[in-house]
Order: sequence, then structure tokens, then C-alpha cells
Amino acid sequence: MKPVIELDGIEKSYGSTRVLKGACLSVAEGEIVAVIGPSGAGKSSLLRVVNQLERHQGGELRIDGVRVEAGDTASLAALRRQVGMVFQQFNLWPHLSALQNVMEGPRTVLRLPRDESRARALALLERVGLGAHRDKFPAQLSGGQQQRVAIARALAMQPRVMLFDEATSALDPTLVQDVLDVMTALAADRMTMLVVTHEMRFAREVADRIVFMAGGEILEVAPPDVFFDHPIHPLARRFVASVSSHS
Repeated sequence: MKPVIELDGIEKSYGSTRVLKGACLSVAEGEIVAVIGPSGAGKSSLLRVVNQLERHQGGELRIDGVRVEAGDTASLAALRRQVGMVFQQFNLWPHLSALQNVMEGPRTVLRLPRDESRARALALLERVGLGAHRDKFPAQLSGGQQQRVAIARALAMQPRVMLFDEATSALDPTLVQDVLDVMTALAADRMTMLVVTHEMRFAREVADRIVFMAGGEILEVAPPDVFFDHPIHPLARRFVASVSSHS
């Protein structure tokens, strides 16, 4: 399958602290890749480099075969149209309704007519199970509902790739499954997804591959059944043993 995301020797540092150490990863079109590992492993930094919220300082990033130059506004604008991202915090505009939040990107960035933007937003809110809540403001929605609006907002740009950075970690446990159900449905539709998650059941059942990170390095990449049943790297074995004991 054609690679959509390619990371080749990516380096990222904050001051003297290296948070990504030569990261190499390729994600094919229609592939679901789960990135897991202990806190401080560099997982979120990896996603933020893919979306260029953080500039890499070494190595090469390619989206759909096109090299993304750190700081180049033209390539950055093209990247943002192709890559949608959902964060831990929902980052919705509080003064806009759910419908207006989802419409905003197509209207202001893609310059779609209002009627077309509205139709797209309504369809996406229905897709994430929130059609009946379209006129509510973020403060009137639960955390899980807000996160589903955030997913719809990202999808409204019709990205090639969706990035999820611990999309359920800020939610009450009772609300997590609704968001995971939406993500699972996207995976079933073969949306290309790179997902940082601590939801091991989701990673095992939905992902095509597991990427295990620790200390800023990608230490192991394997299919879910291979990784969870027979991890190779000592840190991966320790991590799997730890999450298994808490499941």
C-alpha cells in the first residue's frame, strides 16, 4: 500500500532534551496504527511533528510523498488540509454551537459556500451521533459529546489522515466508549489513522500495527497479536506485563 505518512530519522529536542531520537515510521493508506508506551515516551511529540505543531530539527517528514519543510508556510498549509487532529482537550470554540464549530473550517479555510458547509457539518454530526445536539454550545455538552464534535470538526476538512492524541484521556470513564465507538467506525471505513492511546483493548482489537515508544525512540513495531502476546524488547515486555496486570 502507498505510504501516506513517512517519518525518516526525525529528531526533536526541547533545549538539551531530545524527545524524538531518529524516529522512523511509515503509515500506509487505510492503515490504523496505534502508538503506545509509558508517559514521557515521545508519543505526543511524534504526532505534533506529523501535524507540524512542533517543528522537527532533523530527519525528513513526507505526507503523501511530498516532503514537508519545517517552517515553510506553503507546505504547512497543504499539510493541514490533509491531516486532521483530535487532542486530549476538545478545543471547541465556546461561543459557537456544535454545528457552527463543525462548519467553521470548511467556511473559512476551504471557502465552501454556507449551504454546502452546513450540509457537510450536519451529516458529520449525525455520523458521530450528535445530530440532535447540533444547536447546543460546548458548555451544554458532556465531555464525550464535545470530543465527538471535535472529531466531526476534524473530519469536516476531509483529511487524508486523522491523528488522535489520547482522545479519551480527559473523559470520565463512563464516556470513553462513545468516543472509541466513533473511532472504531472510522477504522472500519479504512480512514488512515495514527492514534496515541492508553486504551489497550482498542489498540489490540482495532489497530493494524502497534508502535511501542520509550525514551523518545520507536523500539518495536508489530501486529497487535504479536506485540501483546510476544513482545521482544525488554521495555516492551515490561510495559505489556504492567498493562496486563491492570486490565
